[in-house]
Amino acid sequence: MSTNLPDAARTDAVALRDALLKAEFTADGLLELLGAPAYTALARSETVPALRATRGDSPLETLVRLFLLQQPVARARVADVLPLDACLDGGWLREAGDEVAATVDVRPYGGPDGEDWFIVSDLGCAVGGAGGIGSRAEGVVLGVGGASTTLAGITVRTPVASALDIGTGSGIQALHATRHATQVTATDLNSRALHITGLTLALSGVQAADLREGSLYEPVGDARYDLIVSNPPFVISPGARLTYRDGGMSGDDLCRSIVQEAGAHLNEGGYAQFLANWQHVEGEEWTERLRSWVPRGCDAWIVQREVQDITQYAELWLRDAGDHRTDPAEYAARYDAWLDEFEARGVKAVGFGWITLRRTDAAEPSILVEEWPHPVEQPLGDTIRAHFERVDWLRAHDDAALLESSFKLAGEVVQEQVGLPGAEDPEHVVLRQGRGMRRATKVDTVGAGFAGVCDGTLSAGRILDAIAQLMGEEPVLLRDRTPAQIRTLVEQGFIEPAGPAASAG
Repeated sequence: MSTNLPDAARTDAVALRDALLKAEFTADGLLELLGAPAYTALARSETVPALRATRGDSPLETLVRLFLLQQPVARARVADVLPLDACLDGGWLREAGDEVAATVDVRPYGGPDGEDWFIVSDLGCAVGGAGGIGSRAEGVVLGVGGASTTLAGITVRTPVASALDIGTGSGIQALHATRHATQVTATDLNSRALHITGLTLALSGVQAADLREGSLYEPVGDARYDLIVSNPPFVISPGARLTYRDGGMSGDDLCRSIVQEAGAHLNEGGYAQFLANWQHVEGEEWTERLRSWVPRGCDAWIVQREVQDITQYAELWLRDAGDHRTDPAEYAARYDAWLDEFEARGVKAVGFGWITLRRTDAAEPSILVEEWPHPVEQPLGDTIRAHFERVDWLRAHDDAALLESSFKLAGEVVQEQVGLPGAEDPEHVVLRQGRGMRRATKVDTVGAGFAGVCDGTLSAGRILDAIAQLMGEEPVLLRDRTPAQIRTLVEQGFIEPAGPAASAG
């Protein structure tokens, strides 16, 4: 069912946006007004510094108190800053005697190219905002949190004709997609979330999305897209109390379903990117569990970023819902229910990470499942796109073609030598990336020497011949045993194909 924002609401949003920008109610404006300490305190759900910084009567101070701090403000004061009647009629504000109060949280959000965007969410539900998650109502719509920005950062941002945001919530992923997709479709089981998304897009001054109510892919039928993204309600919980976070299916079935069904909705070469939780089950390799999720006809790159045992996991989400502030007996009963659920399925831990699929016509799709809990450099969209381009290159080049090709050392790769002080030779050599995934990999003397001279001028075969001569090895044997190591360096992004070498041989 389509639930697109009425034209009148979009008109009201345009007028409100103009007023917000005039008052410099932007990410930069807030930082300048509040100062770094008060600004960052809001992310810790501490409002006192921001309240102290907004005791004046400037238009910006008025808007901060109204929308970010959710304080009632005198009607006359608001009327000087906003189109008051339109905001009241449009449901942005409500009357409270001689004062008015916000009905939704509106907070500035800086786009990747400096755009002045705004994220709308329910009061007390702007994640990391003034009040934290202050509501336990089932259908609340959250603002932007760490998961939202993580997904936005890893998404491949090539220009596409069509994009689909599943479980759109406040519309953050759909908002980003408007920058590079001709048509954006956003779905959600929660009709209020779709309304909020419409407000977010309109208030941010971007194109409208096609908003559809329903579960997962059901609202779009058999339609196919160039990009699918989702930060789904991935929490594995007993029951589905909270629509915004709980999957509502058994275990990790919701995440499995959204991944498995993506293949049927992707155009050739299209990407599907998700955040997900998955179970670590006794007697089962978690990597094989995730491999089984990958749909036919898709390459996949799955990265596990974090693992929690079942007690840590239960406690995290009990606190998220505020259950730790309830009656101790009620809290203990909910905790027991989580552990009962996990033990019944033999779950010992829960993993969290990213899943990227790419539709391919290759006879043997590439599936990489790995654990990488170390720091990375966001945004990673270009890094992820480059990974799949390297997959294509490696698939198209057998060992003979690889040895005839030339390579370049990737940017900001350094070499570290590890060994005892004073030792003549290092125990091992490590190549380390300064960008993207910031990987580190051990290499032998040949691998280190090879990477060090890759400047795109000599073929891999010629470089190996020179290394063989220096090491007193048989060139043919070195050519036979080194391609696997070269492939690993290419796959992980330490060296990049530079095309056929003029001096190939």
